[in-house]
Amino acid sequence: MTEHEGFGVESRDGVATITLDVPGKLNRVTLGARAQLAHVFAELGEDDSVRFVVITGAGDAFTAGGDIAGFLRAEPESLSRLHWNVSAPERCPKPVIAKLRGYAFGVGLELALACDFRIAADNVELALPEVKLGMIPGSGGTQRLVRLIGLGRAKDAIMRGRRIGAEEALALGLVTEVVPAAELDAAVDHLIGELAELSPLALATAKRVLNLAEESPLHVGLQAEGLAYGLLRSTQDFKEGVEAFGEKRKPEW
Repeated sequence: MTEHEGFGVESRDGVATITLDVPGKLNRVTLGARAQLAHVFAELGEDDSVRFVVITGAGDAFTAGGDIAGFLRAEPESLSRLHWNVSAPERCPKPVIAKLRGYAFGVGLELALACDFRIAADNVELALPEVKLGMIPGSGGTQRLVRLIGLGRAKDAIMRGRRIGAEEALALGLVTEVVPAAELDAAVDHLIGELAELSPLALATAKRVLNLAEESPLHVGLQAEGLAYGLLRSTQDFKEGVEAFGEKRKPEW
């Protein structure tokens, strides 16, 4: 495992696992850790030996949030750009899965919202509680939450700083799946196994087009989708997928 500030990275069988690990601090994420996370996600995105990235927390929590004392020492201008580092999972071309248990507060939830899938244990609690400190979420929380669950629900969560349990999170669409805590690892492995049977190029292209759809007018999104569709038509992956379908066998990507 490669150690960084407050987290470690381990790669095995095409899966890179990032584990937030700050004992006694509920895996708090410092400003320095955010910058290192962005660098690591960029490296993993370029690593051909890695097909999937999982981000999780050591122990019984994902993370209870950021290092509050660190914010008091940081310059306001640097704080205005925090979203770039926390958006790293979204920029990564590989599928990124957040494995959530216990607390996922503040920057923890913001990191999870930037991931493609959020698999949660039934003991998870999600929150953006910054308003209780006289602050607001500053690493993408306001913007991604609105886009994911709508303006009214986002205001209810953020302006009250309230905790959202697993059942409500699933109903709101905040998480992809909820499983008993003892089955969390298996659920993530199952998802990876399912995705591993699909074309890496098609998955990366789908992620790119879907991310554009969130921000683009419909006519722009349709153009992007059409261009990507035409591009994939000319690839070896599509040719292999069609041939495998016709021959009733598993494709070899």
